[in-house]
Amino acid sequence: MRVLLLYPRFPKTFWSYEKLLELIDRKVLLPPLGLITVAAILPQEWEFKLVDRNIRPVTEDEWAWADMVILSAMIVQKDDLLDQIHEAKRRGKRVAVGGPYPTSMPEDPLAAGTDYMILDEGEITLPMFVEAVMQGQAQGVFRAPNGDKPDVTGTPIPRFDLLDFTAYESLSVQFSRGCPFQCEFCDIIVLYGRKPRTKTPQQVVAEIDRMYELGWRRGIFMVDDNFIGNKRNVKLLLKDLKIWQQEHQYPFHFTTEASVDLGDDQELMDLMVECNFNAVFLGIETPDEESLAMTKKFQNTRSSLAESVERITRSGLRVMAGFIIGFDGEKKGAGDRIVRFAEQTGIPTTTFAMLQALPHTALWHRLEKEGRLRNKNGNLNQTTLMNFVPTRPLEDIAREYVEAFCALYDAEKFLDRTYRHFLIMGAPKAEAPFVFPAWQDIRALLTVCWRQGVKRKTRWKFWHHMFSILKRNPAVWVHYISVCAHNEHFLEYRQIVRDEIEVQLTEYLAAEENSTPESVQAQSMLVAR
Repeated sequence: MRVLLLYPRFPKTFWSYEKLLELIDRKVLLPPLGLITVAAILPQEWEFKLVDRNIRPVTEDEWAWADMVILSAMIVQKDDLLDQIHEAKRRGKRVAVGGPYPTSMPEDPLAAGTDYMILDEGEITLPMFVEAVMQGQAQGVFRAPNGDKPDVTGTPIPRFDLLDFTAYESLSVQFSRGCPFQCEFCDIIVLYGRKPRTKTPQQVVAEIDRMYELGWRRGIFMVDDNFIGNKRNVKLLLKDLKIWQQEHQYPFHFTTEASVDLGDDQELMDLMVECNFNAVFLGIETPDEESLAMTKKFQNTRSSLAESVERITRSGLRVMAGFIIGFDGEKKGAGDRIVRFAEQTGIPTTTFAMLQALPHTALWHRLEKEGRLRNKNGNLNQTTLMNFVPTRPLEDIAREYVEAFCALYDAEKFLDRTYRHFLIMGAPKAEAPFVFPAWQDIRALLTVCWRQGVKRKTRWKFWHHMFSILKRNPAVWVHYISVCAHNEHFLEYRQIVRDEIEVQLTEYLAAEENSTPESVQAQSMLVAR
């Protein structure tokens, strides 16, 4: 069986980092970890080719070679996924689809002509799919019985050998699935459950060993949606990982995502820094405690968010943060409060979006029951309006969002926040030997210095901050410059956000004007409720 593994294109999003990737001559931030894990689970006598359409299109020879096409996608990749299903069927190929988006919304790829739907987690459903193919079944939908979740200690090492290493900024490893919390808007607990399941330390070390054998020497992103969901097991992993890194002279640096209660566990933060973790993404969402309670993100209300961010930063981990606007009961000015919180804490990189009801989350079901879902099938990212009727005017939320997003990534404010963050950031504890930087890194440094230190009005601030970091906290200066480079992407992306939201808002307001008095009254009653 010749299988073409096909990863659909992403639209421009916060995480696409096109301008930053251009600086370092990479195509994509992260590889399709799900697809290379699928390739490891499927029979190894099958032949595999992987095409990431974020890097290049499929060639005619690859289409002709394939007996079957397998695709995986997230919601944001919906449009290209459906296009590629149509293209594969036009060429007479059998098509199988899986991943988070098809699992949440299987009716869309089915309508596009998919032959096989491999839903839920592949360790359970891929063997069912293989058996069906071997028995000659031309179609099938495969789901985990009774919502079962697999034991990930049996998951094989992903097929990293299928990747073009030159195209990616970082590789990916998954240690755990699931999260112990109950945030109303989050689909992680829907897809993977509330009991975090972890691999063994030996499994993760074997995956890292494999990357090392294949020649990888750059960053690794631990893709867990909450890396510290099982603190006992993650500490066991970090103790083994620390030894591996020491023995191999720290060839990798790590980033990950975690809940904000990381700041309450100094041992855990120290272990992460000793393993050469240098950044962590926190889902802060909002500084408004009423909104956090409304969305059941109680873990963010148990201690001061600002103090937690400071503890994590002083321990040596750069903080990235996610923010959301549009929670039920939210008071006017939420966008300004988020900007003030980011400025207060000095968090440089902040993802920011309007709240979306993701399929089959608790929020989705509540809003559906209340009759407030307004667009069940749209694509969802930082450039789309809310897909439900909020409790305050959508126009107000959208305008606050755009203005706050642009304020967060004002060139001078971004430099100031980055400077304040790195002034207090703890020094790295991993004693990695000096490695002369690659030409791509030198070129990126020179480009950032030219654009931000010469061409733009930020020039004096840029040089002052850089030399001050070199004097006052020299151990972090390389990380400081790399984060300054991030705004090359955000400066362009904030205009994309403004333009696309304005277009959608104009269309929305025009539709509201044309609504019947009865529908307007009904909507008002729903919001008041």
